Amino acid sequence: MSAPQEPTALSARPVHEPRRDDCPWCGSRDLRPRQAGPCAVDECRDCSHLFQNPRLTATGPALRRRDTGDGRGTSRRHRRTARAMLPFPEPEAWLDVGTGHAHFPQTAKEFFPYSSFDGLDPTPRVEQARAAGRVERAYVGRLTNPQLTAHLRARYDVVSMVHHLQRVPDPREELRAALTALRSGGHLLLELLDPHCAFATLLGGWWLRRTQPGELHLMPPDNLRTELESQGCTIIPAGTADRVPPAAALQLSRARLPDTYRIIARKGEPASSA
Repeated sequence: MSAPQEPTALSARPVHEPRRDDCPWCGSRDLRPRQAGPCAVDECRDCSHLFQNPRLTATGPALRRRDTGDGRGTSRRHRRTARAMLPFPEPEAWLDVGTGHAHFPQTAKEFFPYSSFDGLDPTPRVEQARAAGRVERAYVGRLTNPQLTAHLRARYDVVSMVHHLQRVPDPREELRAALTALRSGGHLLLELLDPHCAFATLLGGWWLRRTQPGELHLMPPDNLRTELESQGCTIIPAGTADRVPPAAALQLSRARLPDTYRIIARKGEPASSA
């Protein structure tokens, strides 16, 4: 019989942060549990924000998440996302945040051949994407890093976050950093899981479980719209990213569930000094 193995440095690290007693979005202490277990989820009764509680540390997802590839969805979804920007002038510079292997910028180039696409990701995958020619510049790190935020200030006409905002520790801080990277009049393109979509209601706990452990936050669209408007943005009507009647969707073999919403926000012009 082999001797018991000593715990490694990785396994010795805590997997969860301390449990919090208030909503990370609005600060309310009126919470209700929505899912128990290793990846517990609570919901705020005041603003309907759902969040992992206690939240996994950076070690937690590394221990639990199986390899799901790029995680950015199918080529068809990428095309729908890119087409949503066609009504606006072709951007000179576009930053995709949480880009992974940059499959979304690669698809968006089909619709915007004269745009320069850069990618940002906390992993070295974005450097591999640059080597493969899918982005022109690659930034490894967090958009909220003060040095990176300052470096990217007012550089971009479009900043996209496709299924990224729900995976960051502080979505509000991430939004502020994204708006900092935008030029005045530029557009912020967001796609996120909708915690109150028809399928979340229909499938209940199963739908919620499939979002874990990767999704730290599940944000109702009204909360995001209100936050963006408070930061001086104008919300552009865009509809949902995948609008499929539930009855028809249930009959589609291997189809992705229509559980995503899209928000396009235009950054306001700076106030003129009197």
